[in-house]
Amino acid sequence: MFLTIGLLALQVVAVLGAPIEAEDEPFDFEFSQLGEEMYLVVETRNHTEKLLEEWSDDDGSINPEEMGPFVQGDLYQPVLAKNAVKFKSRKWAKAVVPYKISDSFGYSDVQRIQMAFKMFHQKTCVRFVPRASQRDFIAIEKSSSGCWSTVGRAGGRQVVNLQSSCLRQIGTVLHELMHALGFLHEHTRHDRDKFVDINYLNVRFDAIGNFWKETKDRTSTLGTGYDLGSVLHYSRKAFSWNGFNTIDPKVKFSGKIGQRNGFSNSDIKRIKAMYCNG
Repeated sequence: MFLTIGLLALQVVAVLGAPIEAEDEPFDFEFSQLGEEMYLVVETRNHTEKLLEEWSDDDGSINPEEMGPFVQGDLYQPVLAKNAVKFKSRKWAKAVVPYKISDSFGYSDVQRIQMAFKMFHQKTCVRFVPRASQRDFIAIEKSSSGCWSTVGRAGGRQVVNLQSSCLRQIGTVLHELMHALGFLHEHTRHDRDKFVDINYLNVRFDAIGNFWKETKDRTSTLGTGYDLGSVLHYSRKAFSWNGFNTIDPKVKFSGKIGQRNGFSNSDIKRIKAMYCNG
C-alpha cells in the first residue's frame, strides 16, 4: 500500500496510500522512523504558544506551522498509536469530511475557516460538512499548542488545531486541512534531492529528522512533479537555528517557496487524483 507523499509531496501529502477503490480499505502510515516525538501529548507542548504569539507574517521567512514541536512541526498522531509499528488511517469516504468548530473561535476566525472550506469546494470534489452524528469527524480547536493536524482519517474525533496565529494566512489553514485529508509535506517526498538542497548545517539539531525523506516504495506522487509552490512545501528557513536557509532550490523558481496564499495547481491536481477520480 502506498503512502501518498504526493499527496505527500504530492504532495506530500500524507495520504497513506495511492487512490483506492474500496472506501473502507485502510492506508498504512509508516511513522515509526519518525521517533517518539510523534506521540508526545499536546499538553506538554504549550511553550509553542509564546513563539506563535511573537510570530509576524510581515517577516515571511517562516510559517507558523514550522514552529511547532511535533514531527515536521505540525504532524500529530494519537497517543494510542504509540506502540504500533504502523498507524492505520483511511481516506475520507465519498470525499466528505464532517467537522465541528470549537466555540472558542470568534466570528472572524470562523469566517476564515469557512473561507478555507469554500476554496476546497470551489476547486475540488471534497466537501466539509457540519457534523451531525457521524462517528468520524475533525474537531477544529484553538488550544495554545500551535498549528497541527492528524494525518488522514484516523477514526472517531480527531483534532485540527489552529491557534490564533495560524489563521493569519489562509494557506496555513489549507495546509493543515490537507494533512487531515492524508497529505504529507512536499519537502519530504522521495525525489526531492533532484529539486532542492537541504543545508543540514543550518538545521536545528533537534529538527534533523524533519528533513528525512519518505521512501519510494511507500509513497505515490499521484502523477505530479515536485512543486516548490505547493501550500505543503516548507519555507527556505524552516527549522533554521542561525537564520540561514535550510532549503535551497536547485531549479529556477520565481515564486515564493513556502507560500501560504492558496493552493497551487499541483495541490488541486493531487486532491482530485486522490478523492475525485482525477
